Amino acid sequence: MRQKRQNQINQKERVQKERVQKERNPKEKNQKVCPVSSKCGGCRWIQKSYQEQLEAKSTFFRKLMEPYCRPEPIIAMEEPAHYRNKVHAVFGEDRRHNAISGIYEEKSHRIVPVDSCFIENQKADEIIVSIRGLLKSFKIRPYNEDTGFGLLRHVLVRVGHATGQIMVVLVLSSPILPSKNNFVKALLKLHPEITTMVLNVNDKDTSMILGERERIIYGKGYIEDRLCGKTFQISPGSFYQVNPVQAEKLYIKAMEYAGLTGTERVLDAYCGTGTIGMIAAGHAGEVIGVELNRDAVRDAARGARQNEIKNIHFYRNDAGDFLLEMAEQGEKLDVLLMDPPRSGSSEAFLNTAVKIGPERIVYISCNPETLVRDLRLLTKQNYRVEKAVAVDMFPFTDSVEAVVQLLKK
Repeated sequence: MRQKRQNQINQKERVQKERVQKERNPKEKNQKVCPVSSKCGGCRWIQKSYQEQLEAKSTFFRKLMEPYCRPEPIIAMEEPAHYRNKVHAVFGEDRRHNAISGIYEEKSHRIVPVDSCFIENQKADEIIVSIRGLLKSFKIRPYNEDTGFGLLRHVLVRVGHATGQIMVVLVLSSPILPSKNNFVKALLKLHPEITTMVLNVNDKDTSMILGERERIIYGKGYIEDRLCGKTFQISPGSFYQVNPVQAEKLYIKAMEYAGLTGTERVLDAYCGTGTIGMIAAGHAGEVIGVELNRDAVRDAARGARQNEIKNIHFYRNDAGDFLLEMAEQGEKLDVLLMDPPRSGSSEAFLNTAVKIGPERIVYISCNPETLVRDLRLLTKQNYRVEKAVAVDMFPFTDSVEAVVQLLKK
């Protein structure tokens, strides 16, 4: 009897010890949440607690900004999981020719099978798994990059966070989808919440996901979402923030830094679908949006009409070329909003911005290192950094976005 009791005590101690060990080892705990994290590379920081991530990002950004200003506290996410509302899956086959879907292994073109992801929208993941399950019955084979045979290359799912609208984009190697109508019906039976489906044709040997040709096979061909009280249209190829919860916080901060009073002339450079420009239009005299992506400009114009915004105009052009034309024609600008790609802005654009001389520049950056490079050029000329803040747009990754206010000296 004593031995039995002692064994029970020992067992309890073992269980307690294992529990404490797991709490001290979050990597093991998080790998159970995502068994492929070591291969995927999408969640580099899944082994860190969210508080550790925020502290690391804050320290990184503070050190970068030391020459310019002391940043405000980082803007965190309240629920830092399943935030990606744009989900992409690559399709292929295993050695037994069974369909697989997932993500490319980091620095390779080997597919890591993924059914659910800790940072992706859960409904989008479910739809991708359902599409994979339908392929065999419809005799649709995934595309093979090595042989060039097969049809389905990728599936892209976009979800409207506020509206719940869902777009499914099937990226094919040729324009013909066998039993197209029946395939649509079968998928809608499994997921009646889907609001539109689009066939995209990518028949080139390229790393790009989307091709240039597309055809709507169900619904309108776009979805809508709401952000900061405005409604935005999102097409398959147009840019829209993948984390709209944090995007709203970022744009509110950008508007605070812009300091608009209702009379200013504002340029929204690299405007994408015009989100921040349309938000600014309610507080400015006139807003001009400039974007090179054709689909994004079309969506922006539609969005302005839908939101009945009369004081904004969009132009399809390179932001640098457009700003240079404005400077050469002697046009004035009060506030410059800029949200360039990861590579940052060009030196020519920044020099032209200094020449045209807006009172305030609000720089939104998805890469603080190129941001600091650009700040170095602006502050050497006629601007000073007044405020800055980091925004955690991508929890469980090492990425951080930032908003910076520059004032004319």
